[in-house]
Amino acid sequence: MSVQDITLIGVPLEAGAGRRGCIMGPDAFRTAGLSEALGELGHSVRDVGNIQPEQVSLPETPGVVLKNLDAIAGWTRALHGRALELGLRETLPIYMGGDHALAAGTVTGHAAAANELGRPLFVLWLDAHTDFNTLDSTRSGNLHGTPLAFACGLPGFESYLGHPLNAPVDPGNVEILGVRSIDRQESELLLEYGVSVSDMRRIDEIGIAGLLRPFLDRVAEANGLLHVSLDVDFIDPEIAPAVGTTVPGGATFREAHLVMEMLHDSGLVTSLDLVELNPFLDDRGRTARLMVDLTSSLFGKRVFDRPTRSF
Repeated sequence: MSVQDITLIGVPLEAGAGRRGCIMGPDAFRTAGLSEALGELGHSVRDVGNIQPEQVSLPETPGVVLKNLDAIAGWTRALHGRALELGLRETLPIYMGGDHALAAGTVTGHAAAANELGRPLFVLWLDAHTDFNTLDSTRSGNLHGTPLAFACGLPGFESYLGHPLNAPVDPGNVEILGVRSIDRQESELLLEYGVSVSDMRRIDEIGIAGLLRPFLDRVAEANGLLHVSLDVDFIDPEIAPAVGTTVPGGATFREAHLVMEMLHDSGLVTSLDLVELNPFLDDRGRTARLMVDLTSSLFGKRVFDRPTRSF
């Protein structure tokens, strides 16, 4: 990946999660020095502040318990429009979340931009969960568990944008890595739609590089654009505790950095989500600093650039 023009956008969204605190995520990334770290690598970085949601009021659906649907629809519409705009410019946007519901807007906006450019959008979803529930299948009603299903064009999500998607992501262009928790109905939907899912057992057996490399080759062969959505809970909670949906047995420090280093080497990434950072649950900022360090790896920081650090 060569020198980039990078746009940082804060998304103080916590309406999709089951615990409060993600609203502080964007400022935690700023405090941890994300802009400075990328600037030191030679990139041009512009922080445009925090995006605000549209105001949406939807009719109630009797018998359906969906938490904060109006708020998620408002965030989705605002983010979709902004991602579409940025996806058509010569910049690489980083969306600093905020919970994973933000991807309903970022992924679909970049898919719409890719469609206008005549190129396919591929999505690398780094997460302990697949977030492939629909509004009908979600058991918790927490809408951060639905954005990928929406982005892939599954039915029933018209309320998110107020209309059906005109450029959904091809489910065959999605790669989910690091999964450790899938609802039964999600599993059925993933199989039905042909989404590639690698849980930690597959990573243990094949290795994360052996799973990621064929996907990156497919992106390159298709002249695709690549959106990466990195959830804090992709990483093992022993080293990244600041997340409200902890699942033991996640990616190690080296596995996570290897993914980022391979993405850098590929030169394919065109947009990035950093999601589910909950500073309220952190230990002296260690998770925020780790996420900044991982992002730096994606943008070219090398192992020998890393000083000894005392937490």
